[in-house]
Amino acid sequence: MPAKFSAQKSATYLSLLLVGSLGTLIGTQVLPSNSLLPQPSVAQLPKTLPGQTDTNFIARAVEKVGPAVVRIDSSRTVQRRRSALFKDPFLREFFGRDVPQPRSRVERGTGSGFIISNDGLVLTNAHVVNGADKVTVVLKDGRSFEGTVMGEDSLTDVAVIKIEAQDLPTANIGKSDDLQPGEWAIAIGNPLGLDNTVTAGIISATGRTSNDVGVPDKRVGFIQTDAAINPGNSGGPLLNQSGEVIGMNTAIIGGAQGLGFAIPIKTAQRIADQLIAKGKVDHPFLGIRMAGLTPELKERINNSPDVEFQINEDKGVLIFEVVPDSPAAKAGLQPGDIIQDIDGQAIAKASQVQQKVDATSLGNTLKLGIKRRGQQETIAVKPGPLPSQLSQGK
Repeated sequence: MPAKFSAQKSATYLSLLLVGSLGTLIGTQVLPSNSLLPQPSVAQLPKTLPGQTDTNFIARAVEKVGPAVVRIDSSRTVQRRRSALFKDPFLREFFGRDVPQPRSRVERGTGSGFIISNDGLVLTNAHVVNGADKVTVVLKDGRSFEGTVMGEDSLTDVAVIKIEAQDLPTANIGKSDDLQPGEWAIAIGNPLGLDNTVTAGIISATGRTSNDVGVPDKRVGFIQTDAAINPGNSGGPLLNQSGEVIGMNTAIIGGAQGLGFAIPIKTAQRIADQLIAKGKVDHPFLGIRMAGLTPELKERINNSPDVEFQINEDKGVLIFEVVPDSPAAKAGLQPGDIIQDIDGQAIAKASQVQQKVDATSLGNTLKLGIKRRGQQETIAVKPGPLPSQLSQGK
């Protein structure tokens, strides 16, 4: 379930906006307003309307997908310890309050989702159902079903729910690989409990890394959109102008307007397939900390008495730490190595390395072209499964 927004943790973790009273949480993640790094300007005008003359294309897109968009109500019971009410030892003993007693409360949350199979598979965000004791899925036609969480993945914020129903309406899945800034974007969801709300805008940017938006504990290249997304939209679909799902709405920047983020549908599908098959996701893991080389970073490293290596290269991705006993350590990678290509493809950013790792399968081998003390080498690394303590942000 969503957690109350914490200013202290906002620079690192996705948080949720607390809305309403009685502990009710409405799920769309709110990122800190200062989390975005400076970025190039993006397109402001959408593409030409479909068919040049179809001015009702948004209504037609919503007509296609709207019946497959659902509201997800979740609740969990939280146990709290109640401390002694009396300072006087005699009164504590008399009233039996000398030992802290458990006290429980129920937290409720609301989010969105969309049906991906006519036999009841629903895609949503992990933070919508995290820790829930009960999940209820409400269809647009008013029918309500108890849902079972088949699996959730906090690293990508994707979850799959199963409801017992047949012949359900389903969303048409599109492609998120070739999106361009300026294309139309349509969001459907249940913001602030207002069911089946439709908003529209454009794709503002693609490939926003987790570091770009201040959430380095996630493994997602986000779609940025200015279509209005509000608390309760989490897990709902982001559509293209043809009514196909291209992303899953997940986060907004607190205190800003027009800065919403969605998980590309290709990523969501890849994670959902694993959750459906085995209830968990095996994320490939190398075990390195890295950074893209810049002139400033090169200068600071070479002038630092605390760094044991020198940098002579101007391009590539610098490895500055190797996790002991990790696949990278076993393959022989070392701090100071500079990754210049993977499987023959040139590498300039740390996000490219992460994308290459995410795209591989466990058991496959990646060939890393590196520079080590000025010498070119090729090192084969076989990614392993991400340790559970790292996947939980520990």
